[in-house]
Amino acid sequence: MFKFFKMLIGTVLLPACWAASAAVYTLYQTSVESALETPLATWALPIGFVLWVAIYFLLPRPFRTYVLGHELTHAMWALMMGGRVGRLKVGKNGGHVMLSKTNFIITLAPYFFPFYSFLVIAAYYLAGIWLEVDPYTSWWLGAVGFTWAFHVTFTLNMLAERQPDIQEHGRIFSYAVIYLMNVLVIGIWMVLVGSPEFGNFGNLLAHENSVMYNYAYQWVITTWVYAATLIESLK
Repeated sequence: MFKFFKMLIGTVLLPACWAASAAVYTLYQTSVESALETPLATWALPIGFVLWVAIYFLLPRPFRTYVLGHELTHAMWALMMGGRVGRLKVGKNGGHVMLSKTNFIITLAPYFFPFYSFLVIAAYYLAGIWLEVDPYTSWWLGAVGFTWAFHVTFTLNMLAERQPDIQEHGRIFSYAVIYLMNVLVIGIWMVLVGSPEFGNFGNLLAHENSVMYNYAYQWVITTWVYAATLIESLK
């Protein structure tokens, strides 16, 4: 029964997924002009992304590295939510971490939180406290693109298999949350490194959600009326 309600919640989140995508696309359009002023920095991230994709398909895949990041992400989000972390196990066939508490965010976090990109971003800003890091911005963006592609490729690969994390909360709910959170992470990243502000992103999200849920409401009402009319005509 609980999974059924999660399926309903996942269905309700579908318009939000579309709205978030539209908001991020609009945010991207508004930030392209300022980004083109620094072409090297603009291309660094996609070059890093493409480089990892090529490595992913052409060379042996570092599965243990992914599993380590996957389990550490579970652990990190559990700690942030007041849980305790126990024994961590990483092997060539998978991994496991003992946690004192869990919820859907902790369970699904590895699929929407790019752990290694987080490390690269944190290292850059921490280094900026003591060092002049601006000359290395392009290299940093390339590393972010590289690690982000690592996250995307392995996430898609894992989701194509039967994952206990996904089965625990149901496919519709899990996929909706994972997609929505990934898109929001992209939007937040664009705000952090580009010209848009969080207020602009928030306004875009509010507007697109209003449009999409109004459209979804009208579609449900129209479908309901059509179905009721069809049933009545068949009596």
